[in-house]
Amino acid sequence: MLKIRLSDERGHANHGWLDSYHTFSFANYYDPQFVGFRSLLVINEDRVEPAQGFGKHGHHNMEILSYVIEGALEHKDSIGTGSVIRPGDVQIMSAGTGVQHSEFNGSKSEKVHFLQIWMHPDEKGLKPRYDEKHFSPTQKTNVLKLIGSKTGRDDSIIIHQDIDLYASILESGYKVEHHVRSGSGAWIQLIKGALQVNGTPMKAGDGVAIEDESHLTLTAELPSEFLLFDIGKFSGI
Repeated sequence: MLKIRLSDERGHANHGWLDSYHTFSFANYYDPQFVGFRSLLVINEDRVEPAQGFGKHGHHNMEILSYVIEGALEHKDSIGTGSVIRPGDVQIMSAGTGVQHSEFNGSKSEKVHFLQIWMHPDEKGLKPRYDEKHFSPTQKTNVLKLIGSKTGRDDSIIIHQDIDLYASILESGYKVEHHVRSGSGAWIQLIKGALQVNGTPMKAGDGVAIEDESHLTLTAELPSEFLLFDIGKFSGI
């Protein structure tokens, strides 16, 4: 079963310095049909104006992942990490017992465009940590490239949850296949282009929740970039 989350039906908040689209319920936006998917809680598509950003604020017991699409995102946190991530970089912060951080546009002239993704961890009270990895366009072109997993296999970034996260850049007309793990569901978030998932069309910004499907065929109708989450059962923490 596939359930499409249309791009133009997402929550939207424009604060001037921040233009944000919410795939799931977030902050003052609430949609009872979209309050997360399994352990996946937030997918925000954010565009931040030059030299603007999120001031220091706190999180706890959350896996927070950033995937940069365009521009540069500057990160600082209370565990001593400071970094600027750019397209191809994947950043994760385990908030665990509590962490303060800030995120700013690292450019004075260009917007930064990125996905901010929150996932419930598989246990409470983890030690806060930060990590980042780079995955080049070549690594992701016309394949499903594993970029995140619980074990960090195949040099993916570690996520403290039963999630295999893949990224892909498909040339027009190409397709990839994915076998959903037994007991898992899947979420696909289309960043750019136009895609068909088992014959169901998607456009940029769309997401799709997938349950009770063991095999996925993803075909690019236009040059496309997307994330695929293969998510195990989640009973809360």
